[in-house]
This record gives sequence, structure tokens and C-alpha cells, in this order.
Amino acid sequence: MAEILSMSFTLIFIENIVLTKFLGMCPILGVSKKWSSAFGMGLAVLFVIFGSSVITYFVYHQILVQFSIEYMDLLVFILIIAAFVQFVELFLKKISPALYKSLGIFLPLITTNCVVLYVTLENMKQGFNVSEMMTYSIAVSVGFMIVLLIFSTIRERLNAAATPKPFHNNAVAMVTLAFMSIIFSSLAGVI
Repeated sequence: MAEILSMSFTLIFIENIVLTKFLGMCPILGVSKKWSSAFGMGLAVLFVIFGSSVITYFVYHQILVQFSIEYMDLLVFILIIAAFVQFVELFLKKISPALYKSLGIFLPLITTNCVVLYVTLENMKQGFNVSEMMTYSIAVSVGFMIVLLIFSTIRERLNAAATPKPFHNNAVAMVTLAFMSIIFSSLAGVI
């Protein structure tokens, strides 16, 4: 239990995938203008990462390994992720049309979100068992969502503030992400 908590804390805060590997920058910069959109995107990414990780884990071990076609993992994982994102898109369109509209083009782009593919491939590369795979997938997703929510809150305040013209939009966003990265990495001494 302590190992799972340690792994979760490390992945959420210290080795946050957005702030250490700079993966998932497209949705971070694109959907972070409003907190409500960021929250919806965070939940959608969490659901897609967890669901696609579980499916790809079992497909890899029960099909690809059994038939000795592990080299097909990238193609198979991309197809699974794309199908899962389509499911989420249809689900959101039916259940929450307002959230579906606010996410706009970024919802189908979850398919190409490198965080999702990275997590599924990393689960196989690290040789995780089922509980480690689930912990890894949830922790990375929660870390992504926390950064997205904190960043969107800061960005809303920056948009309301009088910032110099050269720092409008993505310039101040990148500086903000750099400071967030420094703050999160300072937690390394905790564990």
C-alpha cells in the first residue's frame, strides 16, 4: 500500500508528465482558458487514459503476446485509443451537450494526445502488473488534470489582469508553466 501511495504522489506531483516530460501541451494551452472546460477535459482525459490502459493491457497480454505479434502494439494501441475517444465523444454529446461544445475540437484530439499513448506504451515497457498499471494510469491522469485545473485558474486571472502586450496569450502561459514546473519539482524532497 505504501508503494502505491508513493508511486501516486511521485507521478502526480514530482514527476508530473506535463511539467517534466512536456507531454500534453496542446490541450493544456488550448482548453485552459476557462476552468469549466479544463475540468471537463481533465475528466475526459482521465477516463480515456484509464479505460484505454486497461483495454490495451489485456489486449497486449492476451492477444499480442499469445500470438507473438508484440511489434504491432503501437498500431493496435492507437486503434483502441481512437475507438475509446469516439465512445467518450458520443457519450458527452448525449449526456452533456454544453461540455461537448465547450471542448470543441480538443475532444477528438484526445486521440492524438501524446499522454494517452505514452501511458499505454509505458505500462507495457515497465512490465507493470494490473494494480501497478491502474495506479500508474490514474496517477498520471490525475497529475495531468491537476496541472490543467491550476493552470486554467491562473490563466483566468491573468486574462483579467493588465499584462503587457508581448505577454498576452501563450507567452505568459509558457512562463506560468515554467514556474509551475519549478514549484512541483521542489516537492522531490518530500519522498
